Amino acid sequence: MDEGTEMSLTIAQLVRRLKGSHLHAQMERQARECLHQPEIQLESLKDDVRRFLRTSGWERKLQNAVHRELLISRLPPSFPAPPPEHLKEPLAYMRKAQASWERRILKSLNSMSTELGVPLARMRPVAEQQELSNKWNEMGTDEPDLSRFRPVYAPKDFLEVVVSLRSPNHDSGGDVGARSHWGLIHVPLDVKDITQLRGVYTELGLAEGQLGIDDNAHPDLFENNYIDIGKKALAEQDGAAAQQYSRRGCPTGLRADLWALILNLVNQPQDAMHYEQLKAGVLQHDLLVDKLISKDVKLTASNDDYYFVFEDFLYQVLLCFSRDAAILEHFKYNSATPPKSYIQGKEEDEDFAVFYPPNGVIPFHGFSMYVAPLCFLYNEPSKLYSVFREMYTRYFFRLHSISSACSGIVSLCLLFERLLQTHLPQLFYHLRQIGAQPLRIAFKWMVRAFSGYLCTDQLLFLWDRILGYDSLEPVAGSASAFFQFFSLVKLTLNLWPLPVLAAAIFAFRTENLMEVTSLASAEAVLADLSTLKVMPLIQIFLFAV
Repeated sequence: MDEGTEMSLTIAQLVRRLKGSHLHAQMERQARECLHQPEIQLESLKDDVRRFLRTSGWERKLQNAVHRELLISRLPPSFPAPPPEHLKEPLAYMRKAQASWERRILKSLNSMSTELGVPLARMRPVAEQQELSNKWNEMGTDEPDLSRFRPVYAPKDFLEVVVSLRSPNHDSGGDVGARSHWGLIHVPLDVKDITQLRGVYTELGLAEGQLGIDDNAHPDLFENNYIDIGKKALAEQDGAAAQQYSRRGCPTGLRADLWALILNLVNQPQDAMHYEQLKAGVLQHDLLVDKLISKDVKLTASNDDYYFVFEDFLYQVLLCFSRDAAILEHFKYNSATPPKSYIQGKEEDEDFAVFYPPNGVIPFHGFSMYVAPLCFLYNEPSKLYSVFREMYTRYFFRLHSISSACSGIVSLCLLFERLLQTHLPQLFYHLRQIGAQPLRIAFKWMVRAFSGYLCTDQLLFLWDRILGYDSLEPVAGSASAFFQFFSLVKLTLNLWPLPVLAAAIFAFRTENLMEVTSLASAEAVLADLSTLKVMPLIQIFLFAV
């Protein structure tokens, strides 16, 4: 298929997706309203309407929407179109492992429901609805007895599934060879080496100014001018410019607005209305997963020195999230499949099946920590909710789904092990020999995107770079720059900072780790990450190792 044909297919698919969006309806309404303005002439109607939409800011909003669609859906599709399951995950053994994992999670949830005599869902009595409504903003003061409830799974359970993955067409003792068999990941996925990472992420070079480094050393020379550039991106509402800017870090006072712009989230009345509808769903129905959410918040965020004050926000956002059926849309490009529940006595009859929970996401131990850092940025629940939902459907789902995607947790684990094996082979071998495989320590950091391990300001610097580097990486050899923009994008590395930082932490603590003699002592050396500075570690590991 030639470039022109593929580009035409991409544009057609973009148009189809955007036609069903709220933005399209708004633009149509604005176009109709502008027809009454005197400068709109019949003989030049099309050009005049286009000029009006451009000068009134709608062209920029359309550009931001197109940019988001390209990043989210990884357009265009290949031609001819592959089977739907291949769009979600091309490797059969990965699909099989993910399906097996989903059955295990669902079995655990159903067993808990049966053992405890707690239904998966029930209608709340009117009095209970009123009581919950009255204490909606004070749910953190409630102390329900959750002792009988347990997390459906924890990161260590998921790790065992990840390390058990094997390709039926690959001999792990062969070409990936001498280094890879030291580690726990034995699947032949393509990950970048440090030389390739340096080539892609030149903005993090030692000569480049970085928030998180240079703002502390030279605030007058760097930060003031840098803030002005960020303000300009916001003033022009340029999502692509804001994303590029985020690669070197976002100033504290601008971060919330820059992230919202990068995620193409405009505070619209319908967003607040949608949040209120979800809240009404929480008030009307009690779900078993509500107990899992409450248990998780109590076990994690409520015991965290940074996040315990946001307990009420976490309940509100996560309970609404569980009811949001719009989240199901991301399963089109997620290797996972939303679980289903059946009306009693109608098991296996698809006419009596519903997705459970309504968003298709069963929370695990630590899930609430995806939301907690965002509470520092957004104090309006509907805005906080919108940002979290976008962050989850763009990034976080990849951290607990089995897939061959280069931004998926399996590839991230492999990248971490390869970086450590290549650049710190003595350390890796030493830890392996004493039964302290590095991935067993680093996995919990990565699966939670380091939330709860780093101090908040450093975590936000890390997440700045995740948003900043969520980019379209063109296929080598594409002729035109325009075609490159719409070209295949399977090499995007939007979660690359996680394994790089994990490897950098091991490098930083090498001297102490070389002295340990057990997994417990290695974990003790790496137990407290709260004093670490993220950007110097990443920068030194990438460019000075």
